[in-house]
Amino acid sequence: MAAPPPPRIGVLELHGDFAEHTAMLRGLGAETVPLRAAGDLHPTPPLDGLVLPGGESSTMAILLDALAMADPLRALIAGGTPVFGTCAGAILLSDEVVGKGGAAASVHLGGLDVATRRNGYGPQIHSFAADTEWLPAAAAAAAA
Repeated sequence: MAAPPPPRIGVLELHGDFAEHTAMLRGLGAETVPLRAAGDLHPTPPLDGLVLPGGESSTMAILLDALAMADPLRALIAGGTPVFGTCAGAILLSDEVVGKGGAAASVHLGGLDVATRRNGYGPQIHSFAADTEWLPAAAAAAAA
């Protein structure tokens, strides 16, 4: 008996950490299909699932709207296609987006029965990366 074909998973590749999701899915044996335009949403053979990666939800919402991908994605999700969303992807999947405005508050896909508050800890402009000295000191203290 022949082995079943690997699952075909569409990965939204507009913005965000889609490369990491694609690499992980391929490492698990899935076939990945990049989703960059509305025409990509109905390949042959059909998709077995969707992944909406993390990133910046307003940027993703603007691109989904500009590329006319929001309504076809909504139809796939409403039709029962399994979907996984991380961070911005989860915001887009929320049935309700509350809090700060922005494109993601108006262009969301729905399908996940949750209300999501965007930027609950403040705007992304306040996010940063910096070297710290406490981490090496904590590691040295733990080793002692």
